[in-house]
Amino acid sequence: MAVDTLFSYIEHLHSPASWETVLDAGTGSHSLEWLLRLPTKSWTAVTGDVAVEAKLKKKFASRMTAADRLVTGNWEDPLFLHGEVYDVVVADYLLGAVDGFSPYFQDRLFVRLRPHVGSRIYVVGLAPYPDATGDPWAKAIVEIVRLRDSCILLAGHRCYREYPMDWVLRHLESAGFTIEEARRFPIRYGPEFVNNQLNVCRRKLPYIQDGGLREGLLQAVERLRERALALCDIHSGSPFGEDYVVYAWR
Repeated sequence: MAVDTLFSYIEHLHSPASWETVLDAGTGSHSLEWLLRLPTKSWTAVTGDVAVEAKLKKKFASRMTAADRLVTGNWEDPLFLHGEVYDVVVADYLLGAVDGFSPYFQDRLFVRLRPHVGSRIYVVGLAPYPDATGDPWAKAIVEIVRLRDSCILLAGHRCYREYPMDWVLRHLESAGFTIEEARRFPIRYGPEFVNNQLNVCRRKLPYIQDGGLREGLLQAVERLRERALALCDIHSGSPFGEDYVVYAWR
């Protein structure tokens, strides 16, 4: 599997240090695929969902060593992984996901993670989308995100909540970390983004009780899909939005 730009940048920042023990503080298939490529002595990967843990174990069990762990837990629990310290902590899109598991805990996340950081922490995040844009392709992306979040909320579930890099830098420093590097990466969205996000909408529709509302949303999803994919053919090379990577140490 090719390592994407963000993980490649983390590897660049980390060289020539060794990885030793790693905590993937908010794991998923994407970060685990990368983690399994690294020359670690051991790693612990955390998810907030037991179903996700089972799915990941089924997918990756054959590639794990006896020292590697996949666990379910919540960082709001002060006893979770109590006393465990790792050379490297990776928080890959964890901040945005926290709202789905521990609402209003974001401002305490880095304070909570700090005792587990033996040396370095790498934070990967997505900058919030702007409220308005005049570019047709960017406007379609914003519409997709808004429709996705509307369907999630109407289904009675919680949306992710992203934070800008400046917010992350302030809260890392207030948690006692020293910022070493911080870099933004422009995003170029394509058809995969359009279909994945609008398919989230479709998966949420069965949870909405009002049949008329479900049907109206389904039609809106497919109309937007058709329009966005047409725009994608023309504008998908244009960057919109940004990811960021922050490297800090204690």
